Amino acid sequence: MTVTSIANVAPGSDCRDAFQAAYQNRYTWEPGFGGYQGRCVWEQGDRRVEGRFQIGADLKAKVEGVDDAEVEKAIASQLWEVAIHRVRRPFEQVHGANTFIAGDSTDEGLEVLIAGKGEGDRYRIKDDVVTMVHRHIHGTVVTIHTGSTTDTGSGYLSHTYNSQYSDPETGERKGSENQFEDTFTPLFEGGPWVLQQRIIKTESGDAAEKQVFRFESLEAMTN
Repeated sequence: MTVTSIANVAPGSDCRDAFQAAYQNRYTWEPGFGGYQGRCVWEQGDRRVEGRFQIGADLKAKVEGVDDAEVEKAIASQLWEVAIHRVRRPFEQVHGANTFIAGDSTDEGLEVLIAGKGEGDRYRIKDDVVTMVHRHIHGTVVTIHTGSTTDTGSGYLSHTYNSQYSDPETGERKGSENQFEDTFTPLFEGGPWVLQQRIIKTESGDAAEKQVFRFESLEAMTN
């Protein structure tokens, strides 16, 4: 893969091509994804809950055998959140109404300032990877910093990253920072990459709460 160079992108210039290259380097599922299923395990401290799950071709997550409603919802939420980001959407469909202006450059990469429909959003890109996301979503702002990635051979997946919500007017933090570690695996040889494990650490005072979501005995859905 040829990595798009951003070394000579001057602040204030158009950087649409560089951002598009990073956007299109994200790993997404091929059209016709048929869904998959398996066992799910949730752990926090001494607690352990097991069940089964399905993600259909419609990307809806179904969790069974979990008698704790909050845990069931948490497992389904992680599965849906991962699946929805694997949907392949053309760049023009998502960003056609935006313009892209280069900002400063740091170790995290080139800042990309959005104008147009996504006014106020900004990103950082480095080596065709979106290393930072700062987006306005439903009246709040989410900021995500990516620490490391997994190379699937057909695009990258975020491996370690953190996320923080904040007030769009004041910048004040909303809730605690979450730190994620995602492990992906091909569903079968040459098949779609799916989530095998997600660890979430949440700041809580001087300590950090840790949840582990594991997805095992994975198999493709059959019609």
